[in-house]
Amino acid sequence: MPFFFTAGQHPAKFNIIILERSVKRVSKWGLYLLLFLLMVIWGFNVSAIKILVTYFPPVMIQGVRVMMAGLAVILFLLVKKSFHKLSRKSLIGIFSAAIFGVLGHHLFLAIGLTATTATNAGLILGLVPLSTSVMAMIFLNEKLTITKGFGILAALMGVYLIVMNEKGTLSGLSVGDLYILGAVLTQAVSFILIKKLSVSIDSRQMTGMMLFMGSILLIAASFFFPANEAVFSLDKPQFVWWTLIGSAILATGLGHMLYNYSIHRLGAGSTSIFINLTPFFSIVGSSVFLGEQIQSKHWIGFCFIVFGVLLGTGTFKVLMKMRRKQHSLSA
Repeated sequence: MPFFFTAGQHPAKFNIIILERSVKRVSKWGLYLLLFLLMVIWGFNVSAIKILVTYFPPVMIQGVRVMMAGLAVILFLLVKKSFHKLSRKSLIGIFSAAIFGVLGHHLFLAIGLTATTATNAGLILGLVPLSTSVMAMIFLNEKLTITKGFGILAALMGVYLIVMNEKGTLSGLSVGDLYILGAVLTQAVSFILIKKLSVSIDSRQMTGMMLFMGSILLIAASFFFPANEAVFSLDKPQFVWWTLIGSAILATGLGHMLYNYSIHRLGAGSTSIFINLTPFFSIVGSSVFLGEQIQSKHWIGFCFIVFGVLLGTGTFKVLMKMRRKQHSLSA
């Protein structure tokens, strides 16, 4: 999952140009298209991680994958001469965010995907924006409105529909689903920390350093989870290695940079709307790449979660404002 801001939050005060000069000239609609493709990639990335934790020791491969992503971002910044020295206070803040957003999130995600389906994981991960909004109410004293309350209830109903069994009880809830919920909550806490840090730190550098610091913690933690095979055993299908490279560089590394650039160009509200597409593509990916059976409860749960996120994060209000603005311009 990405480092992003939900619709109710204001974008960070980015004071530098973020991507290559050619990307700067991308039109607004061209950027919308890139964001759509990014949501496809992020949705499919759940299946990619499911594949990786099947072929490799889960926590170790997450550490390696995240380290590759972090190094790709840092290398980009070094080439662009945009990597700056940070104060000790900033480094401590980034390290704190890495504990939750990288170590906690990816640790729970890796273990969870070994015990649940990519379909369930992708849908539950769709709660991240809403969970971030709830955390903002708790830690940032944001107001709980009636609309947000209905959004929270709708999203919880969606999760219930996903994990319930044929009899409608929660006995179908697996330990893997609980780990994925842990990944959601730790990611949400990290976003609160990121929101505070990004006011004074370039989001690209913060993302790269978070990924790198967190990857070291993940690799260290992996030694507490013994595995039967070596991580870099070459006795793997070729597609597994391409999956690792694509997931690390394209989805996690460059994907985060494009998303942050979109926040800079379009605003956090407009950009965060696209996040709601990710659970849909995670369902499609788990069916196409993993052959998982998609049941009607998954689609119904997906609708409840997306509806809940739209209400609970304020995205629905953003959409209404955009519609009224467009209507006034055409009048």
